[in-house]
Amino acid sequence: MIKRYAFILIVFLLSLNVSAQHIDYARYVVDTLASKSFKGRGYVDNGDKKAANFIAKEFELLGLQPFSKNYFQEFTTSVNTFPSEMHLEINGETLIPGKDYLVDPGSRSIKGKFETVTLTISDISDQESLKQLLKKASGKFIVIPPFDNKSYDKTLLKQLNVATDFLKYHVLNSSAGLIVLTKEKLTWSGSTKANAKPVFTVLANDSTSIISNVNVNLKHQYFQRYRTQNVIGHIEGKNKDSLVVVTAHYDHLGMMGAKAMFPGANDNASGVAMLLSLAKHYAKNKPEYTMVFIAFGAEEIGLIGSQYFVEHPLFELNRIKFLLNFDISGTGDDGIQVVNGKLYKNKFNKLVNLNNEQQLLKQVKIRGEACNSDHCLFHLSNVPCFYMYTLGGIKAYHDIYDKAETLPLTEFEDYFKLIQQFIDTL
Repeated sequence: MIKRYAFILIVFLLSLNVSAQHIDYARYVVDTLASKSFKGRGYVDNGDKKAANFIAKEFELLGLQPFSKNYFQEFTTSVNTFPSEMHLEINGETLIPGKDYLVDPGSRSIKGKFETVTLTISDISDQESLKQLLKKASGKFIVIPPFDNKSYDKTLLKQLNVATDFLKYHVLNSSAGLIVLTKEKLTWSGSTKANAKPVFTVLANDSTSIISNVNVNLKHQYFQRYRTQNVIGHIEGKNKDSLVVVTAHYDHLGMMGAKAMFPGANDNASGVAMLLSLAKHYAKNKPEYTMVFIAFGAEEIGLIGSQYFVEHPLFELNRIKFLLNFDISGTGDDGIQVVNGKLYKNKFNKLVNLNNEQQLLKQVKIRGEACNSDHCLFHLSNVPCFYMYTLGGIKAYHDIYDKAETLPLTEFEDYFKLIQQFIDTL
C-alpha cells in the first residue's frame, strides 16, 4: 500500500513538473517576443524579421521540418510606418505618444506650428456649415470635439461618422491636419495606405477643452513592397495523408515613433506561445496526423500573410483535417470563445465534454462565423477550422500597455491541456 501511494505521489509530482515546464516555456516565448528588442514586431527596425527568426530558431530546436529550404514563406505588402521621434504640442503642452495621443496609421509627414478651427457637432452634421468652416480651415488644423455615441440616434451618428471620415481622408479637405478628441480608450492599428493628411486622436481633458494652436513634427515612411514572411514547419505523424494545422499570427503594431512601442504580449505573443508549446509537445509525442505549425505575418494590417498562404499553399488545402487558430491566449479568467463552434457542432461538443470532464476552464463559449483572424481565409476555402481566444482578465489591447510583465497567463496550462487532448481525439 505504501509503495502504491509512493507511486501515485511520484506521478503527481512529475505532472506538476511537466505543467511547470509548459508555463515556463510559454512565459519565455511571451517575454522574448514582447521585449523591447523586437520593436513591437512591426515594420520599424525589422521588428517582424526579428520575431520570425526567433520562431524559426525555435522550430529548429524543437526538430520541426521545413517544407522547403528553410521555414520562411516570403511575401510583400505595402505598409505605412513612423520610424522617427514624433512631437505633438497643444497649447504649449507636449503630449506623450501612446499615452496621450495616437497618430492615425495612414498619416503623412508634417512639421510646423498651426492655428486651429474647432468644429461643433452641429457644424459636422450640417453640410452648409461644414463647407463654410472648411474654407476657414485651409492650412490650419481642424479640431473635432468628442461625442458620445449613446447621445445621438443612429441616423445622426452615421452622418457624423461619414463627415468625420471625409475630414480625415478626403483630398478635397484643404486643412493641414486634424485633431480628433476622444474620451474612449486609445486603440491603435496598422495601415497599408498613406492618406492625404496627418490625423491625431487625442484624449480629451481640461487642457484640451479649447485648442488654439498645434505644434507638430511627424515623419512617416511608406513602403510600397515591404518584404516580410510567414514561418512554417511540420512534424510527421503516423498518418501522413491528413494534416492538423495550428496557426497564430506573430506580428503586431510595432513602433509609433521612436519611443511608443506596442509590445503585443497578449495579441499575439501568447498565441505564438500556445503554437510553440503544442509544437514542443508533439515533437516529443508523435502525433496521429502530420501536424503543421504556421506563424503568420501581417495579420494586423489585413490578414495578408494568411491570404498569401491560402493563395500559395505549400500543400493541398483539402488535406487539412482540422485547423486551430490561436489569437489572444494570455488570460482565460472567463474561459475561451470558439469562433465557428456553431458550424462544427460535433467538434465543439467534444471540446465542451473534455473541458467538463476535467473541469479545466470556466466555460467554452460558442460563436458563429467571424472573419476577424487568420482562420478566415481557410474557412472561405472550405477548410474546417476553429478560431479560439481567451476571455476575461486584463483589458490591454492594441495599446502600449499590452506588456509581458502584466500578462498573467491565467489559464494557459489548462487551456493547453484542453487543446492537446482535443487534438488527440481528432
